[in-house]
Amino acid sequence: MNTCSSSTEIAILADGRLTTKMASLYLGISVKTLANHRSKGIGCRYCKIYGRIFYLKNDLDTWVSEQTVRSTAEYRRKKDQLVA
Repeated sequence: MNTCSSSTEIAILADGRLTTKMASLYLGISVKTLANHRSKGIGCRYCKIYGRIFYLKNDLDTWVSEQTVRSTAEYRRKKDQLVA
């Protein structure tokens, strides 16, 4: 069995903030996806300090838990509500 494990350290600031890059690694999605979500108002909450985007770890965890569904049909309904 061939296994590959890669370990990437995610830096979380003392107050719980993550940069966009660190948030993308934490969530497993691209920086571009986070930017698209921000522009459409459909992603995780974020804060902007002196022009820099940050995400709070607690907000990321909450957002992930809100994405949980029990079925594909439920996923489609949630997705349709976001688009409408």
